[in-house]
Amino acid sequence: MEAYLDNSATTKPCESAKKRLNESIELLWGNPSSLHEKGLSSQLLLEEARAAVSKVISCETNELFFTSGGTESNNIAVFGAAHAMQRRGKRVLVSSVEHPSVAKAFDALENEGFEVVRLPVDRSGLVSEEAVFNAVDEKTVLVSMMAVNNELGTIEPIEKLSQAVKAKNSPALIHVDAVQAFGKIPLNVRKLKIDLMSVSAHKIHGVKGAGALFVRRGVRLAPHVFGGGQEKDIRPGTEPLPAIAAFYGAVEELTPAKSLEKLTALRDGFVSSLSALDGVVVNSAATALPYIVNISLPHFPSEAVLNFLSSKGVYVSSGSACAKGHRSPVLTAAGLEKEIVDSSLRISLSRFTTAQELEKCAEAIGEALGTIRRK
Repeated sequence: MEAYLDNSATTKPCESAKKRLNESIELLWGNPSSLHEKGLSSQLLLEEARAAVSKVISCETNELFFTSGGTESNNIAVFGAAHAMQRRGKRVLVSSVEHPSVAKAFDALENEGFEVVRLPVDRSGLVSEEAVFNAVDEKTVLVSMMAVNNELGTIEPIEKLSQAVKAKNSPALIHVDAVQAFGKIPLNVRKLKIDLMSVSAHKIHGVKGAGALFVRRGVRLAPHVFGGGQEKDIRPGTEPLPAIAAFYGAVEELTPAKSLEKLTALRDGFVSSLSALDGVVVNSAATALPYIVNISLPHFPSEAVLNFLSSKGVYVSSGSACAKGHRSPVLTAAGLEKEIVDSSLRISLSRFTTAQELEKCAEAIGEALGTIRRK
């Protein structure tokens, strides 16, 4: 039995996603922009998918735009908002534990002359309301904070953080990277009082190549890609309908509350098993999203442990899959010690994860502790 526990990197497509994908390829392969019957049928599917995704985050269908995934959604939001708002100020805020698609976008803004303030976090990766409140001023035009950290699983208090921004009467737009949160915890964009939100399909058992960006009605984004006017010029270009159809199918299977209850029980049992092993440190807080468990095996290089686990059919990550083996800037920003950072592993679950897979993982980690040479 294999144990695939790298679901924060990507998930296995579910049955509904595959069914919708195949239907799109076999029957609804017309261009949604074409005015003939084939095009209109594809357009109908596109709008059904838009309505399904919009419902999950409680937005209007005319506020949701399809993209190729989380990275593109984040880039469209960050650059589009900053450049559209720069006449009102060039101060922008971002948490210090963002995904590279956000963090590097802010690095680029800094090179353009924007004043970038990177908000500090505690050891669990949590941003405080006080830090946000103190950093926002009348020149702040954009604040970006992720809903769930992709390495630690920390659930940020987005509603309270957005209230802190509003309390300063700042013109700032609020962007949330919800890629790891979408379909797992409630995300009501009205209640959260946010302006922009990024989500992705392949993290919820869709396929790669589709994502979406919520843009609150009335918010203007400066365009950076030009084309035929699709998605109201937010993301012009022929829509990747097969991937969007699979996104639709994945959304149809979502059962957030039921899955969260199941995953919390599985996570708690798994953490208990790990805590019984001498030499395992659990970095994720007990309040973190149960889909992500970050651990460290101090003095055991994460790459060596990852390779050992892989040889046993247990698949995990040594941090964000987008970091490609580099030392985690997230754990570093959280103030974790070097030996903790360098020996960290991210074990990420999905709603299909079983107790048997987690038992296999815990056993393999115990075996690794007794086999791999300490550095």
